[in-house]
Amino acid sequence: MWLYKHPWRPTSSSFGYIPQSGIAGSGNSLFNFLRNNYTVSITAVPFYIPKTYFFKRRKYVFLHCWKSTLQFHLLKFKTTVIVIFSAVIIVVTGLFLLSLPHLHGVFEQVPAPWWTSPCPWPIMEATAFQSGTLYLVASFLAGPISELVPNLSFQVDLNTGLSEFSVTQRRLAHGWNEFVADNSEPVWKKYLDQFKNPLILLLLGSALVSVLTKEYEDAVSIAMAVLIVVTVAFIQEYRSEKSLEELSKLVPPECNCLREGKLQHLLARELVPGDVVSLSIGDRIPADIRLTEVTDLLVDESSFTGEAEPCSKTDSPLTGGGDLTTLSNIVFMGTLVQYGRGQGVVIGTGESSQFGEVFKMMQAEETPKTPLQKSMDRLGKQLTLFSFGIIGLIMLIGWLQGKQLLNMFTIGVSLAVAAIPEGLPIVVMVTLVLGVLRMAKKRVIVKKLPIVETLGCCSVLCSDKTGTLTANEMTVTQLVTSDGFHAEVSGVGYDGRGTVCLLPSKEVIKEFSNVSVGKLVEAGCVANNAVIRKNAVMGQPTEGALMALAMKMDLSDIKNSYVRKKEIPFSSEQKWMAVKCSLKTEDQEDIYFMKGALEEVIRYCTMYNNGGIPLPLTPQQRSFCLQEEKRMGSLGLRVLALASGPELGRLTFLGLVGIIDPPRAGVKEAVQVLSESGVSVKMITGDALETALAIGRNIGLCNGQLKAMSGEEVDSVEKGELADRVGKVSVFFRTSPKHKLKIIKALQESGAVVAMTGDGVNDAVALKSADIGITMGQTGTDVSKEAANMILVDDDFSAIMNAVEEGKGIFYNIKNFVRFQLSTSISALSLITLSTVFNLPSPLNAMQILWINIIMDGPPAQSLGVEPVDKDTLRQPPRSVGDTILSRALILKILMSAVVIISGTLFIFWKEMPEDRASTPRTTTMTFTCFVFFDLFNALTCRSQTKLIFEIGFLRNRMFLYSILGSILGQLAVIYIPLLQRVFQTENLGVLDLLFLTGLASSVFMLSELLKLYEKHCCGTQRVQTHHADV
Repeated sequence: MWLYKHPWRPTSSSFGYIPQSGIAGSGNSLFNFLRNNYTVSITAVPFYIPKTYFFKRRKYVFLHCWKSTLQFHLLKFKTTVIVIFSAVIIVVTGLFLLSLPHLHGVFEQVPAPWWTSPCPWPIMEATAFQSGTLYLVASFLAGPISELVPNLSFQVDLNTGLSEFSVTQRRLAHGWNEFVADNSEPVWKKYLDQFKNPLILLLLGSALVSVLTKEYEDAVSIAMAVLIVVTVAFIQEYRSEKSLEELSKLVPPECNCLREGKLQHLLARELVPGDVVSLSIGDRIPADIRLTEVTDLLVDESSFTGEAEPCSKTDSPLTGGGDLTTLSNIVFMGTLVQYGRGQGVVIGTGESSQFGEVFKMMQAEETPKTPLQKSMDRLGKQLTLFSFGIIGLIMLIGWLQGKQLLNMFTIGVSLAVAAIPEGLPIVVMVTLVLGVLRMAKKRVIVKKLPIVETLGCCSVLCSDKTGTLTANEMTVTQLVTSDGFHAEVSGVGYDGRGTVCLLPSKEVIKEFSNVSVGKLVEAGCVANNAVIRKNAVMGQPTEGALMALAMKMDLSDIKNSYVRKKEIPFSSEQKWMAVKCSLKTEDQEDIYFMKGALEEVIRYCTMYNNGGIPLPLTPQQRSFCLQEEKRMGSLGLRVLALASGPELGRLTFLGLVGIIDPPRAGVKEAVQVLSESGVSVKMITGDALETALAIGRNIGLCNGQLKAMSGEEVDSVEKGELADRVGKVSVFFRTSPKHKLKIIKALQESGAVVAMTGDGVNDAVALKSADIGITMGQTGTDVSKEAANMILVDDDFSAIMNAVEEGKGIFYNIKNFVRFQLSTSISALSLITLSTVFNLPSPLNAMQILWINIIMDGPPAQSLGVEPVDKDTLRQPPRSVGDTILSRALILKILMSAVVIISGTLFIFWKEMPEDRASTPRTTTMTFTCFVFFDLFNALTCRSQTKLIFEIGFLRNRMFLYSILGSILGQLAVIYIPLLQRVFQTENLGVLDLLFLTGLASSVFMLSELLKLYEKHCCGTQRVQTHHADV
């Protein structure tokens, strides 16, 4: 146990925190008070104990108190004696606990934290800054003093944050800032839950009847089959659960935390109470935080309170009461910073946060099923009703024919287990999840399973430019001052290496050797929130480029000459940001520095800089600036305007900087492949027309003339006309979030399935509205990650190709699996039905039917769901959203395979049946083996609906290969191992028998392959494409 020094000393008023029974009562009374109120952190102790240390050994807690351990400022000697005596009792009791393992954890009964409950009582809060240290004390008074809620109090240094030693102490006390899923249900219970299936219970009932009739071999056989079937189902469900758990670990949240005087980028799970956290626009709040510094901070708490309007936050102490969620100086884990910046101290982590209560409730809720799963559920129920009808008919006809009722009942139930595709939704889930995990290995994270289904339907991809199509590695390459000086900048990245040279003289500029250039660079440095550390930028890349420019001119320290008094943060609507500052060394009036889009910044300017002298901004000067912006934009540069002055509206225009943001590697190739596969790529950016067109041409958005549309045009066009026009436009420029939303809605109204990529706060609305929202893992803000359905971990645009390819492949694999399972179900049902109708012995017994069910729902079937995606899949056109799994073409193929399997199996059954029509072990063994071989050959051809097995390759899907070999070995074991012969009622077959059955069963494979060959070579290209879209 670790001691946290209290930042306050007890006063007479503080004694009210200790229940009177704990002071004046017996030692046991005080001990009970400590036991019920101490948690594993001293921060929960509601009174002061000097020189007390807490230890935790072998998970047992005891108190070690030395010298005068407790002083309560009581004047009476009798009370002091009682307190000391109580302390002795505590020590003795603590040592005694070491010998009582069954009392483990007696001190770890943690009361509910104060921030997880509404607080109707007044809040007394004291904040005091002493030598850079914040003493944060939150105390609550309510009702009887014995019902006191433990207060939170700790010492935090706002200038340096916590030390690593202190972090380690607090982590031992409070644990990691994360939630542990409640997996309280043991594995054995999950296994036993499989026996709740009514069909399984019926089979067990059949086994019980066999015991009562002294048919012990039948009872053992049925029991063994039930165990195998239940185990297969359990493994499927357990695998699905574990895969979903893996999905929850793919997107770890991050934060900026001050520790040991350095701002560090950490995983949010590493935070502990007392950490100083920096918040900026787009961040997700990583823990419950008491704000200590705020700049126009607006927080979206809609996920928490349900209110759509963002909440304005303050760092002022509170004196009123109310619901904790309404406190304006606290931000809560999981909410999002929509505007402004802030800093604060962590007061709640993990399950001790407000979100912890929500998480506990969330644990009780089941994960909703995807549309595809629901579709499979409906299909399964329809097939179940159909199967029950057929099975009931079989049992009725058998009974009327005088067959043994128990035998018919057992066969009927076994047939129900085999024919009803109860595992269909589970296998679909496993296939979806495994596909998502494969995407994760390719550095693409899919947050929601339904998106996997939608990926294959994507017909339009709208992309933000900066950070998505471009690398977001900004470098200033050109400068133009307001009085006409041109300069070029060498060097790339954020290491500060390079020079600034005047043109055409090539004179190297340092500091203010050229006043106009110096003032321009100074404004970019001061109106800046980025920090460059170890050649990496912490903050916006655009601001990082301006800081690197200042480093090249030895002006990076000029920012420290100013005291910032106010900041107006950047927003995509206003397209500029400004700071209000004053010089530290001079008593001068305040000065504003502004940067942003030229057309917005110049509106606030009345003067322009001419060698350090402000002159009136004339129309000619404005025209010169606009021409320079157009010239720089045509080179693909991002152009920023800078200005400074005593107040907004009376600024002095300083000039322009041109920033290059090169296209990402592989973007051009990805755009080309997506276009060939029927996905139209469109760029939506806030940049000027010239910059947007230059980037569009560089990445190959259009082979012919590039069509562009401005945000103003989007506003001016009628809704119906906009839906017709947006499909023909490749580039949208000077757009805001509302324009992006309008464009996406218009595309959706035209029938397109729209994917949207972006990484900024301004992209969040569009990401959420799109059918598929895609954001960047490294440069994407927490807001964009929250809104998106898919995250590109490495910010690699070309990874979208892999995602679309995988999405299409998963859908086709599910169709392959459905084809295999339904053709097997129909064959099994039809085989038993026909033999019963024609008054023939049952070709398969109950154990054999259950074995077929294991093959149908087991590894061979599941391996079809993980078939590697074919390389031609991406080039197939997007499928329609209305396409169903069971298309007409697929139903015909299912029926064709079923007819071949039924015909071949009945032929063997009829051929091996003796003249007296009696069922013999050889008859059932040959029929059973024939059906299983048919099943395996059918699985082989179901690997692809369009490609021949020689084109796919036998070894590409290793899991399928192993499952087929395992099924063959299992079938041979059933035939040749004596113990299994008695269970399955089989006998040995000769080599010629096996060769004959193999040749016959291969007919289903050969016929399917010939059909594929016919479709490929004889139906023409157009029909093949249509077939791809359908199948």
